[in-house]
Amino acid sequence: MRTLSEQHARRTLLSDFILGSQDGLVNVLGIILGLSAATQNIRLIFVATLAALGAESISMGAVAYTSTASRRRLYLRETDRETREMRDVPDQERHEIRQILKGWGYSGQELEDIVSRIAANPKAWLEFMMSYELELAPVGENEARNSFLTVLASTFAGSIIPIIPFLFVGGNIMAGAIGSVMISGAALFLIGWFEAKATVGSLWKNGLQIAAIGLSAGLAGFLIGHFLGATPG
Repeated sequence: MRTLSEQHARRTLLSDFILGSQDGLVNVLGIILGLSAATQNIRLIFVATLAALGAESISMGAVAYTSTASRRRLYLRETDRETREMRDVPDQERHEIRQILKGWGYSGQELEDIVSRIAANPKAWLEFMMSYELELAPVGENEARNSFLTVLASTFAGSIIPIIPFLFVGGNIMAGAIGSVMISGAALFLIGWFEAKATVGSLWKNGLQIAAIGLSAGLAGFLIGHFLGATPG
């Protein structure tokens, strides 16, 4: 049976994967389309997109690490505080359990029985207060590192996808841009499909929604590149 911490870690890795892959793909797609509209220099496109790939992957991984480490520090601090309160002011903490359970519809002797059972088990008591009073999810010791690696790898993988068509079109930038839109749209749809498959929701609706959002961002890059490229220097 999985612990609460393990379940949360799996959800975090899933969200990290989706965040990294979608962010990397959309950013590089926007750069590619913007440059494709503004220049016919394919070398410039490769240099810019590869630079963005490296910078975006490291940046996203670092942000994932620091934010997860910060959540762990917060969780540990609140765990220490809640443990002290359970020891020093147990009646107040029991009252807080009671108020939460009342909000769930419990009352009378049934309410008091559940309060007593929770308070009789310090581990259950602490987890109950962390989850339902403070609304904080556990953050494992290795979770920051795992978040960093997952986001780094998924951002890198997502960033590569829009570049692939340019490896096969020679100097035909328009063909590369069209191929990039097609392969990126398909990849974004699969990301949305996978998210719905792993959680809840309509596979087609989620897939099309993610694809539409990502391609809209790419279109913004194309329009900016088109108008700036058409503006006399």
